[in-house]
Amino acid sequence: MCKIFISADPSSYESRTRSVRLHGVVTSIRLENLHWSVLEEIAGRDGMTVAQLIEKLYDELVVERGAVGNFSSFLRVCALRYENLIADGRIPRDPAVPIRSLDTDRVLDGLARPAPHRPDRPAASVSHKRTH
Repeated sequence: MCKIFISADPSSYESRTRSVRLHGVVTSIRLENLHWSVLEEIAGRDGMTVAQLIEKLYDELVVERGAVGNFSSFLRVCALRYENLIADGRIPRDPAVPIRSLDTDRVLDGLARPAPHRPDRPAASVSHKRTH
């Protein structure tokens, strides 16, 4: 099993930092090269640059969640989620098919969805009880 993973090209898991401008503010984002490649594919499908995609994701995340948190991790999850949705047949593999042309509800049908962000409510606390 491990050979499948350890045979990956080492350059794919080397990190690279890119400077991106988000609404006039320059910020640096550090991701592994493989994540950058996937984000480039996603952006290219809709005729955007990676910087434009990142700004769009940032804006939509702020609108939906009200906060950004660890944005680099969010971008890694976006890349992994994209690949998972392709593997599940929910997004066509053909990069000529724009993401914006897909029916979002159909792509997400049956997938677990996070609870909506409610800034007026404190986050629920989770207690862990040990069972014997």
